[in-house]
Amino acid sequence: MATSEAGTLRLGTAQGRWVLMATVLGSSMAMLDGTVVNVALPRIGTDLGASLASLQWTLNAYLLTLAGLILLGGALGDRYGRRRVFLIGVVWFAAASATCAAAPNIQVLIAARAVQGIGGALLTPGSLAMLQAVFHPDDRSAAVGLWSGLGGVSAAIGPFVGGWLVDGPGWRWIFLLNLPLAAAVIAVTTRSVPESRDESASGRFDVPGAVLAALALGAITYALTAAGEGVSAAVLVSGVTGVLLGVAFVVVERRAAEPMLPLGLFSSRLFTAVNLVTLCVYAAFSGVFFLLVVQLQIVAGFSPLVSGFALVPITVLMLALSARAGRLGKRIGPRIPLTVGPLVCAAGVLLMLRTGPGSSYWTDVLPAVTVMGCGMTLLVAPLTATVLAAVEVRHAGIASGVNNAAARAAGLLAVAALPALAGLSGDAYRVPSAVDSAFHTAMLICAGLLAGGGLIAFATVRGNVLAPADHQVAEPDCEWNCGTTPPLDPGHVHTHGGPAAGPAAGPPPES
Repeated sequence: MATSEAGTLRLGTAQGRWVLMATVLGSSMAMLDGTVVNVALPRIGTDLGASLASLQWTLNAYLLTLAGLILLGGALGDRYGRRRVFLIGVVWFAAASATCAAAPNIQVLIAARAVQGIGGALLTPGSLAMLQAVFHPDDRSAAVGLWSGLGGVSAAIGPFVGGWLVDGPGWRWIFLLNLPLAAAVIAVTTRSVPESRDESASGRFDVPGAVLAALALGAITYALTAAGEGVSAAVLVSGVTGVLLGVAFVVVERRAAEPMLPLGLFSSRLFTAVNLVTLCVYAAFSGVFFLLVVQLQIVAGFSPLVSGFALVPITVLMLALSARAGRLGKRIGPRIPLTVGPLVCAAGVLLMLRTGPGSSYWTDVLPAVTVMGCGMTLLVAPLTATVLAAVEVRHAGIASGVNNAAARAAGLLAVAALPALAGLSGDAYRVPSAVDSAFHTAMLICAGLLAGGGLIAFATVRGNVLAPADHQVAEPDCEWNCGTTPPLDPGHVHTHGGPAAGPAAGPPPES
């Protein structure tokens, strides 16, 4: 398809439906991996003889490369063609998935997951960016709404499918599942998706910034993960190195002509505050989703299938109610939703303290995840909209990308640090009493993080920045649903300005 066809496609045409299918299936690859790997962790640990630190790296190796390179992936699509970079990401992701499935040991699996994250960084920005670029302006809202809703459905069924596969043919099939999806995406994208790019994109890519960001996160993550086995010289050196690399990243971004992370965005007090809220709440969400499935399988004795099903109510609630939450935030302003939402989530996390040996799903687990799901529903759509409203419309794409990167980095660090803080390390994740004790400590920490996020919002968010009469807001497209899931898949990650992104949509944090 020629680049000239971009911006003219109508949703009601056959080609429009094929384009929507390609983007939904492509983003679903990352979404499914984000919701099924957690369910498989205990079985992976048993089959490969992995320690808890190795299981943490199974999650974090993917998140590390994804968080560090996702903004660069968006810039590559803008410059060289979004369809081209999207297809490269799909092929890359599928090849890495096949390597994950064939991994003979935990070391190979971790390395393959890191490679998979690079594919995700190329694939993820292009999915929604292609919709924004190729559809006619009159159809973009509906297309993004359908993309978000169908993506939410894939996130909802992911834990169920993952549990079924782990209980049935085995955990390796959660990675093999990506291969037929990738084949379908490649066939449909090659045949039906027009190419699009930013003709004004020029200058150098911020490769030094991307490398420094990944190295800083990697060093800090290693230090936090290794600290679970005890504080050693290597842990201290790694931690200090990570901090110094982080400082170097800030210096490079301040001096770069076209930085990956424009620091000027943080001159907005609201943008800075909302990203602090994001760090708090998504660190908590990541900790909960990481440890809850371990608690359910090791302590409560649930099967992987039931453990995966346990999280489905959260996504169902968000699919059903997030559009209403978005409209509520627009009407009353974001301060109350961003304050009350995290506090309701904290209440749900505290209810999870009832989960233990002999727990019932219906009386112990379901009430907790339902309350947490209600809090997430109240929080996520206004959070996404407030991030976009905090900056000028021309910076909405990069603002959405920065917020996505913040959420992923929060999850990465939470998975690294939380087990050590809770006193769980080595092979202790196979001992029910050790897991139960650590789970209770971790849930208290997560509840505290959520409460802290709510208090930050209460203290810093003022006025109704979402009211279109007062501000020119890059409003999320919410024809079907809005912000159905945490903002972990960026919208139009555009490094040179451009149209506002639609709502970021994706699964609950992988970790």
